[in-house]
Amino acid sequence: MNSVILNGDSLTIRDVVNVSRNNYKVEISQESRDEIIKMRKHIEDKWICDDAPPVYGFNTGVGKLKDYNISAEDNNKFQMNIVMSHCGGVGEPASEEVVRATMLVRLNAFCVGVSGLRIETVDRLVELLNSGVHPVIPVQGSVGACGDLAPLAHMVSVMIGYEEAEAYYEGERMSAPDAIKKAGLEKDFVLQAKDCLALINGTTMFAGMAALNVADAEEQLAMAEISAALSLEAVRGELAAFDERVHIARKQVGQVKVAATIRKLVEGSQRTTDEARKVHLKDDVVHPAYQPRVQDLYSLRCLSQVQGSCRDNFNYAKDLIEREINAATDNPLVFWNEDKNDLDFISGGNFHGEPIAFAMDIIAISLAEIGNISERRTFSLCDNTLSYGLPPMLVGEPVGLNCGYPIISCAAAALASENKGLCFPASVDTIPTKSNQEDHVSMAPWACRKLKQIIGNLDRILGIEFLLAARGIYITEKHLGQFELGLATKPTYEFLREQIPFTNDDSYMPSQSTPAIKAVEDRSILRLVEGIVGDLF
Repeated sequence: MNSVILNGDSLTIRDVVNVSRNNYKVEISQESRDEIIKMRKHIEDKWICDDAPPVYGFNTGVGKLKDYNISAEDNNKFQMNIVMSHCGGVGEPASEEVVRATMLVRLNAFCVGVSGLRIETVDRLVELLNSGVHPVIPVQGSVGACGDLAPLAHMVSVMIGYEEAEAYYEGERMSAPDAIKKAGLEKDFVLQAKDCLALINGTTMFAGMAALNVADAEEQLAMAEISAALSLEAVRGELAAFDERVHIARKQVGQVKVAATIRKLVEGSQRTTDEARKVHLKDDVVHPAYQPRVQDLYSLRCLSQVQGSCRDNFNYAKDLIEREINAATDNPLVFWNEDKNDLDFISGGNFHGEPIAFAMDIIAISLAEIGNISERRTFSLCDNTLSYGLPPMLVGEPVGLNCGYPIISCAAAALASENKGLCFPASVDTIPTKSNQEDHVSMAPWACRKLKQIIGNLDRILGIEFLLAARGIYITEKHLGQFELGLATKPTYEFLREQIPFTNDDSYMPSQSTPAIKAVEDRSILRLVEGIVGDLF
């Protein structure tokens, strides 16, 4: 059985993907388990009594009610009241993969060993995750500080089997008690002091969403290099712009990497040579006689600089998210004080989502730029004055009777424009909440959700570029078919030709665009190419 062992320190983006999408099981490392048990025993021996010093959320109210004391006798009821009052999420439910990522990240935070909750509470959450009981969590309602209070309260309402809470089990939505019963778990679970606040206070749901976004964005960056290489082949582009010496002189890591990838993808290409460019296509009205190419459009010549910068941005953001999914982000945190042989309960602000908000905004801007430059290549493929003689609108004969591809090209422009609108940074927005107790918030959840929309749009933009680049190669096969494509661009083109029913005449556009977009969404092109040239990231 595939599983991930949690220790609060070594969780990776790939682990999050495997648990969330591939249903890997989770285990708590023995070292983390021992530390949780040791700390909790000390808490129960020394701190669960009415004369204990006031500790936020442990024996005091929460938020603006922090100055009101809670008796030891009332603490179990207090835990339940926190859950009930904080289930304030609204909107559509989060996807089951996001919920699984949420549960995983919360569990890993406990393994840092400074949350102070009971091991029984940790094990209950492990049981739900491994059994496939996925709480119904409304996706809206968190401002990213104090963490994800509303979404996590909905998660906890299922943990305790609250009768009005809901969960998904084996794809069916049902009451929490029914899901728990079908999974064969104990029906009732009672929270005790500190359990609830440890469960609901932290950068958790949006950290899980961020990790999944990072995984998807990483693959998209590689896909965009493949689509760019195929567009380069379609227009018989010049390769001097990808000469290693040019990029080493710039000293930008991502730029050097993208140029190297393009060289690898088109290695051995005959279509990107002067011999191929000497063949005159009748629709090349700008160049009636052969002239050396010298330079291509920026969307080709500068793709290493643009897409390389996006890679650099992404690497920074990915490192940040991998640190965050291994962080303790609840409040207060509990630390051993060896000098006092006791515990220090420290209130801080690790629940603030600013790091994740910045990371998501940075990736959002970067992916929007990937979409912008891809759309420009798509545009140029349809313009015979820019494509060195590809038919206008990549149309078949007779021109006029056939319309070609102007509308699907417009779709790429529409998607690129949507992405620009989604790039307004969530991290610069803040609305004070809870009587100004939380006077600055991160809006990280919205940063994650709008990035997910950008990712979906970019899949479609890249799919359209693959479609039109393949069309450009197909429609000129009669004149240029003798020139072989490159090491990876040839099998990419052949794969697309198997999926897309090109003809000389116009045909139903969805029968062409849908398989091209699907090949991006399911990453089949990426898997094909990486099987030939190796890992592209």
